[in-house]
Amino acid sequence: MSKSRMKILKLIYQLGQLNVSDVARRLNLNFTSTSGHLKVLEGEGILLEHTYGRVRMYRFSETPKAKAVVALIEAWEKQRSAENGV
Repeated sequence: MSKSRMKILKLIYQLGQLNVSDVARRLNLNFTSTSGHLKVLEGEGILLEHTYGRVRMYRFSETPKAKAVVALIEAWEKQRSAENGV
């Protein structure tokens, strides 16, 4: 998996759901590549897209694959916290 996709997943995990523009802005990526990464993650069943008018919001789905990704992010965050004494 690409580094950008991992950053996107971590950001959406932390904030719950975001639109394409917010993801691109927060990670300093261009809109087109961010949109492409989100579509791949949606195609893999990890993210869900919900459209409100022209705004596409992305959040984690409830698939086993998405749950495994969330568990991995949680374990990674827990390990980082332990290493930093938080």
